Amino acid sequence: MSEPEFLLYNTLTRRVEPFAPADGTTVRFYSCGPTVYNPAHLGNFRTFLFNDLLRRAVRLRGWKVRQVMNITDVDDKIIKRANEQGTQIRGITEPVTGIFHADRSYLRIEAAEAYPKATEYIPQMIALVERLVRAGVAYQADDGSVYFAIARFPQYGRLSRLDTREIKAGARVAQDDYAKENAQDFALWKAAKAEDERVGAAWDSPWGRGRPGWHLECSAMAMDLLGETLDIHTGGVDLIFPHHEDEIAQSEAATGAPFSRCWCHGAFLLTEGAKMAKRVGNVSTVQGLREANVSAAAIRHFVFSAHYRKELNLSEEALDASAEAVRRVGDFAERLGQAAGGTPALAASADAAVVDFKAALFDDLNAPKATGALFTFINSANAELDRGGRDAGALAAARRAFEIMNGVLDLIPDRTVADPALAAWVEERLSARREARQRRDFGEADRIRQELTARGIAIEDTPGGTKWKPVG
Repeated sequence: MSEPEFLLYNTLTRRVEPFAPADGTTVRFYSCGPTVYNPAHLGNFRTFLFNDLLRRAVRLRGWKVRQVMNITDVDDKIIKRANEQGTQIRGITEPVTGIFHADRSYLRIEAAEAYPKATEYIPQMIALVERLVRAGVAYQADDGSVYFAIARFPQYGRLSRLDTREIKAGARVAQDDYAKENAQDFALWKAAKAEDERVGAAWDSPWGRGRPGWHLECSAMAMDLLGETLDIHTGGVDLIFPHHEDEIAQSEAATGAPFSRCWCHGAFLLTEGAKMAKRVGNVSTVQGLREANVSAAAIRHFVFSAHYRKELNLSEEALDASAEAVRRVGDFAERLGQAAGGTPALAASADAAVVDFKAALFDDLNAPKATGALFTFINSANAELDRGGRDAGALAAARRAFEIMNGVLDLIPDRTVADPALAAWVEERLSARREARQRRDFGEADRIRQELTARGIAIEDTPGGTKWKPVG
């Protein structure tokens, strides 16, 4: 039986469209990652879980994945925090990056193939600005900052469906503290101030000392690691404008090629009806839920209970319902593992469940419907297991079906919870090991592995990333 067509909603066209990787083999997608000045909140992780669902669905469809997620480790908030604490920006960003990876690991979000840090791609960013200056769409202001002139890019506004006449001087796109020709223009390269120099957030460039603009960072890293045209670019709906709009402008003005073939955006997570944001004080973190003994499986079930393009409301009742749901998944997994056989009806139910599951998942990642297919299967399979059949083939089919569905949703609850401090340290060490391997410093990578082993941590490199667990 042929696989169903893979459909995704494309924000650029405002339509659900058939999707396949450009080369027919590997989906190259870029995900906007965390800005590491504070630990990411659950609203951020709803988007990161949507990315996890996408990459697992892509692999289930039979394609390979190359995902890049940036780590924004230089921006206004980081610089302000570093100045307040009297430290270099790395003193702020490195611990928070470790927390991000610990939280990601706790939620079983598969590791992306690359996590580039903005500060490690300054030469590529400068080269991109130089291309834009040569193309005549960027200019240097009197203070040394370089701006993108959106009036010279007629396609500006396609993604957000904003007419440039609607963009007011007070909009976020115009919040730069530098002189420019047009209030709508956005900064590509910001001239260094004393506070930037003080915390190590300034670099040499053809335009003098300075630092990259936020939008520039993502374009430079994405194109360096994935090529000039991506298959998919993802992020939260709050990034459509100005961030993704500006990424399109600066990337396409430089290359003349489409920046991404498909744009996918996840909706907000609400807390009792209010958008989750640090400034309104209704933030829930992964660490907070972990300390409240909310399992990763329950959080995943809760997030997948709504379509990624629909707003989702966080409440204690919803988390309790998800905890009960994943308990049923765990109980079923144990029963299936211990069963001696099944019935012909069990095999038929397993086959039907996989068909329904794929149909839902490949229809714009309809996680609620896919989750429903799993629970329908659990109900029917339990009924058949009650009959006490001895058909080994039927049992194998049921186990295979459950493995396929849970391999995407990952809803079996953990029986133990790792120490958060240990998890943060392990993820920081794994990040350093990954970077060592990328620069082919295998001696350093082996040393880090030995350091982990000495702390009782076993690691395994898999296609889905490096897995780890305490041993002994």
